[in-house]
Amino acid sequence: MISNQQVEGLMAGSGNVLGPNGDKIGAVGTFYLDDQTNEPAWVTVNTGLFGTNESFIPLSEATVEGVDVLVPYSKDEVKNSPQVESDGSITPEEEVTLYRYYGFTYDDGSADATTMDAGTMTETGTRMETDASTDDSDITRSGRGSGFSDKETVGRDTSGPTTDDAMTRSEEQLDVGTRSRETGKARLRKYVVTETVTTQVPVSHEEIRIETEPITDANVDSSLSGPEISEEEHEVTLHAEEPVVTKKTVPVERVRMETETVTGTESVSEEVRKEKIDTETDDNIRRSSGTDTHGGSDSSGR
Repeated sequence: MISNQQVEGLMAGSGNVLGPNGDKIGAVGTFYLDDQTNEPAWVTVNTGLFGTNESFIPLSEATVEGVDVLVPYSKDEVKNSPQVESDGSITPEEEVTLYRYYGFTYDDGSADATTMDAGTMTETGTRMETDASTDDSDITRSGRGSGFSDKETVGRDTSGPTTDDAMTRSEEQLDVGTRSRETGKARLRKYVVTETVTTQVPVSHEEIRIETEPITDANVDSSLSGPEISEEEHEVTLHAEEPVVTKKTVPVERVRMETETVTGTESVSEEVRKEKIDTETDDNIRRSSGTDTHGGSDSSGR
């Protein structure tokens, strides 16, 4: 059995629920307390594709290892368990269905029956609130003794012969937090593509240019050295440059993936109940408290 002190450490550590042989079932979600003993009785775990489903696991045979919870159930067994909405409490019918699925005996009042009573815990993802830190008028119970009782809100009446002359008005308030879940995976993948690169390369070549010079005293001897009339030809080899392309591989940059946290806001809506008090006289009725507020309730005389 896991204690409340261990639960506080598990919620702060963001650990995982592990099955037999250390196989990961999913991330630790919300803990639910036993209605009568205030001890942890259930834990939710995120399963399915990217952790989109939330399943309940009993803690009667669970142990703690570091920030992880070890249970004797496989991932498939947990994933295929009856789906119960994780809304802060478990109804008696849902509790019976879950216990029977995990092989526990239903509490029919006999001495040999296995008794597992579920309570509630505020779901914040980072901390746990038990009955010791919550006023009795704000506790929602869903459990069973010898059988089951319907979910009800326990209030407190201050009127009577042993109390003062005030009446306590209470109301429910939202306690909203966050929890982390996997939303997807990103990866770097390198592949090869081929593209055409065009560049301008300067090249040179030789061309024929005809030059003539007059007969002068300096070249007259060379001009008269041959026959007076003859046929002959002269040959010149021409040269030209042409582009030559070779390739080499060079590193150009390094690429890595990093994550950054982007903070936004989301609207959360939930119904809350509040008490209202009317002042009644012989000739009229007027409303004196219970108007819509956001800061708290009228608790004079508490």
